[in-house]
Amino acid sequence: MLVEASRRLIGLDFARAWALFGMLIVNFIVITNAEHNGPAWLITVTSLFQGRASALFVLLAGIGISLMSRKAAASQDKTNIMAVRQLIWKRSLFLFIIGLLLYVMEWTGDILHYYGVYLFIAAALITVKDRTLYGLGAAILITAQCLQLIYDTFTGWGGPVPFMNYVDFWTLDGFIRNLFFNGYHPVFPWFCFFIVGLLLGRINLNNKALRNKLLIIGAAVTITIELLSKILTYLFIPSMGSEVAAFLFNTGPILPNILYILSATGSAIVFLIVCLYLTEKYDRGWFINAIVHTGQLTLTHYVSHVVIGIGILIVLNRLENQSLIFASTYSVCFFLLSILFSVLWRKKFSRGPIELLMRKITG
Repeated sequence: MLVEASRRLIGLDFARAWALFGMLIVNFIVITNAEHNGPAWLITVTSLFQGRASALFVLLAGIGISLMSRKAAASQDKTNIMAVRQLIWKRSLFLFIIGLLLYVMEWTGDILHYYGVYLFIAAALITVKDRTLYGLGAAILITAQCLQLIYDTFTGWGGPVPFMNYVDFWTLDGFIRNLFFNGYHPVFPWFCFFIVGLLLGRINLNNKALRNKLLIIGAAVTITIELLSKILTYLFIPSMGSEVAAFLFNTGPILPNILYILSATGSAIVFLIVCLYLTEKYDRGWFINAIVHTGQLTLTHYVSHVVIGIGILIVLNRLENQSLIFASTYSVCFFLLSILFSVLWRKKFSRGPIELLMRKITG
């Protein structure tokens, strides 16, 4: 049982590292304004990471909270449950503050302050029954879609580059609007990914039959939703126009509608299950271990990609109108250096620099 639990954790770390890689690609491409400045095949490949890597990242966070709170929730001991909740709240505050500090550094694509809010909400859900979580997820998803249809989803966004500058982020109205409605990863509907993670963390992912079932379900959902998106878009373009049809039926993260959430959830589950199988089969391989070490330092690497990665681009004056080949190559190189740092760091320390700081401050 200890070996199986270990492999399960290794699989999560392995998946987390690749989620980080996807986020690096998306973020460096966006920050260098290189999204459409490259060959068609590379545009297609890099577009696959948009909204998928970060969805996996949030889903894994939900699994982590479930695993972290499992014993306390099972014990039904109010003291133990409250202790775990307080620990989660402390860490949520730490991440929230780190995220806002990155935002002060003009990294408007930050996910950590959202991540902190997800954790804060999740602390109240660690003892909630599965059925209630399903209902909450459905309610959040439907509410988010209704909000997008009723209100102007572009409110607050300004500047020459779309979705790069939220002009009233530091006002109360703007901050709440960004956090819950139309920021990069708003609670409505992004918390749905976290809820799926909470539910996955409650089941036995070491059970191969269950994993196979999840793999099939995840793949079926993603394929079905992607086909449905294309069919609906094609059918409604004549009556609605391409912009409205895309708004309602696209499966991209901007804007995150119901079809996107379902498709990204399915693909995240498929990727997670594949990672679990790979790490179970090749758990002694040097490559697997190197990636796992990287996944264990994702918080450090996320912060470093803003402070160091984007900092280097600023020094080199490579922030605007770059080629997609340059941005992609830069992302790969940064990830490789992150792997090297992780392997060397883990030879002496059990956790990354910022992970250690978080543990020291929050317990």
